[in-house]
Amino acid sequence: MTDRRNTTEASGDQKPGEPASEQLEVWCAGENWCPVTTTATLIGKKWHPVIVHRLLEHGPSGFNELQDDVDGISSKVLSDSLDDLEENRLVDRDIVSEKPFRVRYSLTAYGESLEPVIAAMREWGQTYLTEPAEESDDDSGDDESDER
Repeated sequence: MTDRRNTTEASGDQKPGEPASEQLEVWCAGENWCPVTTTATLIGKKWHPVIVHRLLEHGPSGFNELQDDVDGISSKVLSDSLDDLEENRLVDRDIVSEKPFRVRYSLTAYGESLEPVIAAMREWGQTYLTEPAEESDDDSGDDESDER
């Protein structure tokens, strides 16, 4: 297996909301570079596309806001995911105040450019997936299948 990277360097002077002019550096396995594989390394973790979707939908958000918006994610996983997305230059972390310490997360131009990908995922899910059946409130944990 060969480890290849797209090594276009970033200038660092890109303004927020401005389209990305250079390419991100990404890891690639194998002899032939595959944009699907490399994109999956950036957003393929379980919570990454959900976080990007919520930031696209709600705009810049604080940590607690994001945790409320991303149902079922733990603080540690959210923190690690945001660090990973920031390292991959998809999310910016801005310190809003020192005392009390508050940060706000927003998408970079690269993160915003994922909007059609996230929209396609949402559309596919709406077309081919069904919502899980709601569990009844009077479920006491005694399942009829236990009697088998």
